[in-house]
Amino acid sequence: MGNLDRRNFLKLSASTLVGITLGGTALHALAQEKVKADDPLAVAMKYVDKSTVAGANCANCMQVQGKDGDALRGCNIFPGKLVSAEGWCAAWVKKA
Repeated sequence: MGNLDRRNFLKLSASTLVGITLGGTALHALAQEKVKADDPLAVAMKYVDKSTVAGANCANCMQVQGKDGDALRGCNIFPGKLVSAEGWCAAWVKKA
């Protein structure tokens, strides 16, 4: 019976650790807000949610962060904010 209690304790500890880790990641993502069109930096950088420049968008810019496929991603130009993968700004540089 002692081993069963120990086993359950280890399972609970592992799942709690995973929950805390994933929860922290989710809270971090929620803490970031999407860049607003009237944000002074967005205006200065001519940021738009939907690119009108053929073949150029935030998803294929070297400044964007995060993983491919995410609709909203971090960007080096707008620290602490999220940009649309379909967006564009004047700082766009093709990802190598």
